[in-house]
Amino acid sequence: MSARSFVNVAALAEHIGQPLGHSPWMTLDQARITAFADATDDQQWIHVDTARAAAESPFGAPVAHGFLTLSLLPRLTGEVFNVAGITTRINYGLDRLRFIAPVVVDSRVRAAVTLSAIDDRGDGRHLVRTAVTVEIEGGDKPALLADSLTLYIE
Repeated sequence: MSARSFVNVAALAEHIGQPLGHSPWMTLDQARITAFADATDDQQWIHVDTARAAAESPFGAPVAHGFLTLSLLPRLTGEVFNVAGITTRINYGLDRLRFIAPVVVDSRVRAAVTLSAIDDRGDGRHLVRTAVTVEIEGGDKPALLADSLTLYIE
């Protein structure tokens, strides 16, 4: 699956209010979870102690950090769409974020992206707002819902 390509921000803007697609599935394995724990100093046992998580966690296994799943948004959304002529994309923040369901180790996730709005900020800058749902393969609830903001600079 390849990303949808738009020739410029104006072409992207023609799709405001529309789904842009899904990213490919991505597996969140223990190596990635442990690396994130090491990078953020969040060594809570529910993420990194596989034996204890199997014995004591209500999920029966380690789970990914919510912020690990969130940190994948730039990669996942970049696999959904891209815009030609953009020199820089800057994570601008979130208007809303909810962690809905845990991502158990070795689960596969993907992003469903809908273009919500584009605000022209002048000087070739555009604030792109997307509604992103990170789905868990086979799950009845998503991992997270986010209204993501990205500043595009031409």
